[in-house]
Amino acid sequence: MRQDLEARPVNSECVPSPESFYRALGGGRFESTSATAGPWSAKSQHAGPPSALVGHVMERHAPRPGLRIARVTVELLRPVPVADLTVEVRTVRSGGSVEVLEGEVSADGTTVLLARAWRLVAGPGDTPELRPVPPAPALPGPQPPHTMAGAHLDGYVSAMEWRFADGGGFDTLGPGTAWVRQRVPLVAGVPDSPLTRALTVADSSWAVGFELDHHTNLVINTDVTLALHRDPVGEWLCLRSHTAASPHGSGLALGELDDVSGSCGQVLQTLLVTERRVGP
Repeated sequence: MRQDLEARPVNSECVPSPESFYRALGGGRFESTSATAGPWSAKSQHAGPPSALVGHVMERHAPRPGLRIARVTVELLRPVPVADLTVEVRTVRSGGSVEVLEGEVSADGTTVLLARAWRLVAGPGDTPELRPVPPAPALPGPQPPHTMAGAHLDGYVSAMEWRFADGGGFDTLGPGTAWVRQRVPLVAGVPDSPLTRALTVADSSWAVGFELDHHTNLVINTDVTLALHRDPVGEWLCLRSHTAASPHGSGLALGELDDVSGSCGQVLQTLLVTERRVGP
């Protein structure tokens, strides 16, 4: 992201909006649409859609009644191209109450993303409801399209609807709070699940809570972990995000995930913080 580029609104009138992030091609293969493109390049995906895509396949891999995916960790090995993707999932361990799943996303034979998930038996109905965080602010009313300085906005950013609290936005220094929902489904013709909706937004946590100078330095997350103590309800999800960092260390982006009923989980991202390389 270059600081000398001016912020610009989403060009929703000139660029046709795809009907989904992906189209299923069969055999674990998916066609990526332009809606997956991230803010850094029209050729590379935002990590939200491919994270949700591997979650989509995990949910369909040898499902067992009474078990739910409670945690997913995604390792972002390299940029995910806006291209056809292949998703493979396997069971690492299967027990009476827990399972461990592994997923791999590849493009043109190269692995671009790895994921591991815990699938747990659902807790009993008399489990106490413990939510030791203040409630999220109410969902704001409709807002004009949000901008991000120097970013490609005609992909993922415009495929989501963003409503920031307290007049904030992507170019406002964090901590930050934003309600967000998908404008398009993850896979054409397939209903979104609570897990895939949460994974689609989870990688945006550190962008909602920008607190490091990502114009003069390179600041980018290497992974994303989503932990859900219950399945989110409804299409709107709220990220309340902040950043921790130290000299000669790295960064951590930490986010609370809420729906309209209250807290449902947390997001953790490791941030690479380094000097931006300048070409000759």
